[in-house]
Amino acid sequence: MTRLNGKRTLITGGTSGIGLETAKQFVAEGARVIVTGTNPATIAAAQAELGPDVIVLRADAGNVDDQKRLAAQVAETFGQLDVLFVNAGVVGLRPVDQWTEADFDRSFAVNLKGPYFLIQALLPVFAKPASIVFNGSINARIGMPNSSVYAATKAGLISLARTLSGELISRGIRVNVVSPGPVATPIYGKLGMTKEQLDSVAESIRSQIPVGRFGEPVEIAKAIVFLASDESSFTVGSELVIDGGMSNL
Repeated sequence: MTRLNGKRTLITGGTSGIGLETAKQFVAEGARVIVTGTNPATIAAAQAELGPDVIVLRADAGNVDDQKRLAAQVAETFGQLDVLFVNAGVVGLRPVDQWTEADFDRSFAVNLKGPYFLIQALLPVFAKPASIVFNGSINARIGMPNSSVYAATKAGLISLARTLSGELISRGIRVNVVSPGPVATPIYGKLGMTKEQLDSVAESIRSQIPVGRFGEPVEIAKAIVFLASDESSFTVGSELVIDGGMSNL
């Protein structure tokens, strides 16, 4: 398929999970792809899996200077950018009384501040037309205990998509959001829980999903391909919830 044939694309946090699967789908659809990551091991693994035609760069999504450098690298490599998928993010799940200011600031830096300043830095680089897709979360909608900071960052990102969709459309830039429910990705393994705790949490979450299972990264990636492609040219400021019905309960 060639829905993204020749499109110059950037995926932040593209070395694992939804980001990596989206990179694979973009390549399959004919796109030219740059992905970013921070972990040297996953960067190397992603490069090996995606092949030599995909550029894998190290960039800290929460560092504003890194966003400026990344924008400069994109401009040098592609000249212009047709698609940006803002996927890099961190998840912290803990009671409100266990959050430190440093952890709070890091979550907002990676999930909201970094994306904002990346888009700012990329404004001269975006082609006309272009598409920006944010990776949101149903946590911004459902009031899940222990997700206060994570949910707030994603709510901010969804709000940003709405406001920027109005502000940037005159530049030919469409902004939309996918908000996944629970997806089977390595992110749950980064929460610092034991296997038993993770299994218990996973079963509790699964019981709240009407379809009875976690989503798969490819199910999210296919939706991102649509929003990145010209097929969605009339889709602006929209949020596509993909959660197996969880937020409808």
